[in-house]
Amino acid sequence: MAGMDASRIEYDEFGLFHENASEYGLDLAAPPIVRRVETELPGGRRVSGLLWGDAAPQIVFLHGGAQNAHTWDTVVLRLGRPALALDLPGHGHSGWRDDGLYTPATMADDVAVAMREHAPDAALVVGMSMGGMTSIALAAHHRELVRRLALVDITPGVDRSKTKAIVDFVNGPQTFPSFQALLDRTIEHNPTRTVSSLRRGILHNALQLEDGSWRWRYDRMNHRLAPDADAQPDDIEATMHPLWADFEAITAPIMLVRGATSPVVDDADVAEARRRQPTIRVEVVEGAGHSIQGDRPLELAALIEDFIEGVIAPR
Repeated sequence: MAGMDASRIEYDEFGLFHENASEYGLDLAAPPIVRRVETELPGGRRVSGLLWGDAAPQIVFLHGGAQNAHTWDTVVLRLGRPALALDLPGHGHSGWRDDGLYTPATMADDVAVAMREHAPDAALVVGMSMGGMTSIALAAHHRELVRRLALVDITPGVDRSKTKAIVDFVNGPQTFPSFQALLDRTIEHNPTRTVSSLRRGILHNALQLEDGSWRWRYDRMNHRLAPDADAQPDDIEATMHPLWADFEAITAPIMLVRGATSPVVDDADVAEARRRQPTIRVEVVEGAGHSIQGDRPLELAALIEDFIEGVIAPR
């Protein structure tokens, strides 16, 4: 196609961990033990994920909207614990839904199937943004799988105004004429992140087509979960706010981690979370926006480690 950059960019899914380690000063004497696993769902769809380590996973990670399991790479490398990082339905290498119905409840049901196969005894579920909403539904309706829950910059109080910048980015172009065009747009949306980390993220989250152009891996229909510019306030409330009841029903210990510069969780959300879960632990990570695992992965890993200290053996 005219104007397209036909040059090919090589991509090795498991060949970039040394970059994560170098950027954050982590000791990576040998390549980590990690492999891709899949779980078949009724109807033929599959949930894909990354299984870290050679022992039963202690932690399950659920990423945010328009992300994938590799968003947790640096956090998992820092923790050094066996873990399962899933690609949510419609993301990464997981199958897409024909009906486009990506809701916390439907995704929680899919995640539950994958967890029962690969991580039935995990001590902790960590969910960021859309993955956090999914993990709330998971903890309420599949509570035997969620023994502890860490929510990364999300509560059921999310609404259209709080996520406008994120949704505008996600709902932007789906294809790009070149890798550089995709990288430029991503840098514009993430001015505080290093170019190297954003480049890695794109390689994990986008696919180069035969004509050299690039396309995001996620299903554009997954915007139904997040409030978008075309959604009505009543639609947003119908999708999100009932999750406060699920949140209140959770019996597992909960930690909420906020990004200090993120607009997604505000003080009113924290107050409501405390009202419904008086024992909730709330932490704020300075210098982090909504995607704390990308902005301050080492600080997030330290909070996760502290949250599970005494629950599972030290690494």
